[in-house]
Amino acid sequence: MNILKNQIVLALFLVALLVYLANWLPIQLPSWVVFYLNDLLCMPIVLSLCLAVVRLYKKSNNIYAPITIVYGLTFFYTVYFEWILPQINGRYTGDLIDVVLYFIGATLFLLFQRRLF
Repeated sequence: MNILKNQIVLALFLVALLVYLANWLPIQLPSWVVFYLNDLLCMPIVLSLCLAVVRLYKKSNNIYAPITIVYGLTFFYTVYFEWILPQINGRYTGDLIDVVLYFIGATLFLLFQRRLF
């Protein structure tokens, strides 16, 4: 559970939460923050949670997410959120920039997971 206590992971959660709250409240944020910041933060947050659950289940802090799992999960996220959901619900829109941001976030997670966790 050290992952969930990590200051960087907590900061990512907090920033994502603040962006969501600002959307509900009459707080004006720059459009790039509203439309893209949480897409960049999504995969590091999701992958950190997944790694924490696997480590808890396996009772080992020496487990790290392999590149195939990280990019595989990122691929499924992009397909679901950028292709399937926009076809089902008008609230969602598919955006190539979001796909790129998901993969940038996943790559950052891969680069830093061994140093941070």
